[in-house]
Amino acid sequence: MEAVIPRADRRLHRARQATLLSLATGVWASVLLPAVGLTREPDPRRVALGAAGILAFMIAQTAVLYAAVTPWLDPLWRRRAQLSLVGAAALTVPLVGPVAAGAWPTWAWLGAALIGMGPLLLRLRAALVMAAGVLLVTVAVAVWTGGSVARHLAVTGGVGVGVAAVNGFQVWFWDLLVDARQGQAAQAGLAAAEERLRFARDVHDVLGHSLTVIALKAELAARLAAVDPERAGREATEVQRLAASALAEVRETVHGYRAVDLGEQLEAVVGVLRSCGVRCTVVPPPADLPQGAATELAAVLREAGTNVLRHSRADWCRIQFQREDDVVRMTVANDGVDDRGPDGYSHGLRGLGDRLTAAGGELRVRRDDAVFTIEAALPVTS
Repeated sequence: MEAVIPRADRRLHRARQATLLSLATGVWASVLLPAVGLTREPDPRRVALGAAGILAFMIAQTAVLYAAVTPWLDPLWRRRAQLSLVGAAALTVPLVGPVAAGAWPTWAWLGAALIGMGPLLLRLRAALVMAAGVLLVTVAVAVWTGGSVARHLAVTGGVGVGVAAVNGFQVWFWDLLVDARQGQAAQAGLAAAEERLRFARDVHDVLGHSLTVIALKAELAARLAAVDPERAGREATEVQRLAASALAEVRETVHGYRAVDLGEQLEAVVGVLRSCGVRCTVVPPPADLPQGAATELAAVLREAGTNVLRHSRADWCRIQFQREDDVVRMTVANDGVDDRGPDGYSHGLRGLGDRLTAAGGELRVRRDDAVFTIEAALPVTS
């Protein structure tokens, strides 16, 4: 674990520790009962071999328990832990089976622990197959050692099913916690992606209009350089001013300080259009327009102004704001649209449509001969 762990991860870490402790307590308790057989075995050699078998089984169990609640573990390590449990279980048959033969079902308790480990290792069908195999081994050990078959089956089957049910519930609950944490991480990643998209949209809105005007002004200055140097110089100065303004806007956007003013945006768009020879008629926005709606409409107005310059040879442009009850509408219409004019599927308009939809509004575009109209509607609450 890293030195600094997010709060949610720290909580998951504590839940993992609690789950591991609970699993270990339940499984190891079932292993303590075979140790009772060691106290009832008179042969020291069998006691030593039985203790070695039980110890190996406990070590293998610990490794499997750790792997069950450690999803980031190397799959190879997990597989080795499972194979070590299989090997240790096989060794316990000759090592632990004869311990306290006839007096205590020593290996039957290990069989119960094996069945209890099923949910940690296998899916339900495979776990049932494994449980059936363990019960067969229990019967074989009982016959071999002269013990009671019924007693061995009762211990291995009854206790094993109970332990398996408890272990299965705990592992299921742990998996649920892991899935929930992964869902939180995915949600955080989605929020970050949405914020990046919002930022990209804002940068497009800020730069798209400014760069279009700069390009047009620079082209005009180049054409005037030979015939009207004085005006060409004024246009070049205007290009310089617009570039500096665009740079300042980008910096404010990056630092999150920009607060869009609809009135200033309207004045800037109208000023640029008129400087390019487009007659503008304006019905200004209402004075009580909320800031949120004003910000969204300013983005639409900026894109609409860019479209007038980029996609048409407009002689006139009409910008109108109108508030009706709880809805404010902005309409931007212009003439001079050719076959290459913008449509409802252009990149800028599609982005604006998504933006307005997210704010509860809608964007409509229509074209009547050479007249192109953009209409934005937004709900307002005050």
